[in-house]
Amino acid sequence: MNGVDWRRRALWLAGFTIAYNLLEGLVSMAFGWADDSVALFGFGADSFIEVASALLVLWKLLDHGNLERERKATRGIGRLFLGLALGIAGGAILQLTARTHPPTTVPGLVISALSLAFMVFLWRAKLKTARALDSATVAADAACSRACIQLSLVLFAGSLLFLLFPALWWVDAAAALALAFLIGKEGLGMVRAANSDCFTGGCGCGH
Repeated sequence: MNGVDWRRRALWLAGFTIAYNLLEGLVSMAFGWADDSVALFGFGADSFIEVASALLVLWKLLDHGNLERERKATRGIGRLFLGLALGIAGGAILQLTARTHPPTTVPGLVISALSLAFMVFLWRAKLKTARALDSATVAADAACSRACIQLSLVLFAGSLLFLLFPALWWVDAAAALALAFLIGKEGLGMVRAANSDCFTGGCGCGH
């Protein structure tokens, strides 16, 4: 496509994803832990899944065209999603059982709004790159960014709802459960695709 070095672009996007999500993850988990917000803490943990996903992309790109490496990378990303989903769901259930809630959701509002701006850019850029390289791993990494957009929307909506209606103590836990469902669904789809005999390494975009 017009002489673009798509492999180099994929590497750049992976590097940017790692840098941004390391910062976002640390900040989100710190605020989530301090404010007892399972949703915000889980959102921060997902940022580190993004980092792991980008690292897998870098690993795969070191040996472009190796189908088995691409399969392992795609499966690895999916398993990371599933593990995170179970952890978030467990924390949300404990929060509901204890009937606890964060004192404020302002950090969640700010962080989710910033995340939406960055993740929409990354998602669109990764999708375009995945099509150009016909890479399932880059497409899976794009799916991580798309999932992060969904998570940001859920976190934003939950944070705003609790801020407007503080009596709804269960909103943070409910948002966390919604996050867990979205993450788990994405992860299961990736693992099934990687384990399929029909797996070809192509991203499937437009086919």
